Amino acid sequence: MKSEWVAITGATGFIGRSICDLLHDAGWKLRALLRTEARASALQGTVDEWVRGDLDDRDSLQKLTADSFAVIHCAGAVRGASPQAFDRVNVEGLRNLIDAILACHSTPRLLCLSSLAAREPGLSFYAASKRKGEQLLERQAGALNWIALRPPAVYGPGDRELLPLFRLMAKGIAPVLGNRDARFSMIYSRDIAALVEAWLAQDSCPSGVYSLHDGRMGGYSWHDVCAAVSRLCQRPVREFSVPPVLLSVPAWINRTLAPRLGYAPMLTPEKLRELRHPDWVCDNSAIQQVLDWQPRVQLEEGLKLTPGWCRQLDR
Repeated sequence: MKSEWVAITGATGFIGRSICDLLHDAGWKLRALLRTEARASALQGTVDEWVRGDLDDRDSLQKLTADSFAVIHCAGAVRGASPQAFDRVNVEGLRNLIDAILACHSTPRLLCLSSLAAREPGLSFYAASKRKGEQLLERQAGALNWIALRPPAVYGPGDRELLPLFRLMAKGIAPVLGNRDARFSMIYSRDIAALVEAWLAQDSCPSGVYSLHDGRMGGYSWHDVCAAVSRLCQRPVREFSVPPVLLSVPAWINRTLAPRLGYAPMLTPEKLRELRHPDWVCDNSAIQQVLDWQPRVQLEEGLKLTPGWCRQLDR
């Protein structure tokens, strides 16, 4: 089985790199979609074949998926100020990929990386686009063997989204954007990669949308995260409630200027609704009923394995 191709989109992204590294070490042959040559260097020697193109390029998607045993779809839009900015990639791009898969002589399996945000599609354009993508898959009925994963907050080597927060916490300040009583699940990137490998190794898996987390039932509170960072960095970490106006104003400025200046912001009013949502706790029971997978790394151990945020750990 490992002599067959595994196709992957989003290989040069944070989670995609973790998946490629683990699958390469496990002996899988990897073919990846590549937008620009400059981004290939991070996976030199890991990916066996590159296909130049993107999710709008149907010819490239056909080359990517041809003769593949499975397709791992990690590519997605996470920045934008309009529904169209997200839907173009997270919905229409996925539609193009599904069409390419269904056109293959032997239909490969599909694992699609969604988001826990899809559970609350009314919160943001991003969350809505991810849920629309899941609905595309759900409409495939028996034509396609697929699963969609809803990971919570993901961290690990190469992360760019949570690393600035952990760096600030390592200096003793933990900015809390919403309710201090909020709870959220987390997962180390390598555990997602291990789940992908388990899915590939298993002969079959029921199609469906599955959430996953690091094995900590009930998730984490801000106090839990601060305590872990405090132990690792050997200093107190104090929670600081960020006044809503400090983020609301720049978020609305982004919403106003982004269409005019042609940039894709991360911080928007919709993104703030996501960040301030009080419950991002998820459950592993469904995925563990269909796959032989167990998360191995909880937060404190995962932070030890993540370089570049705490000087005490990098020494």
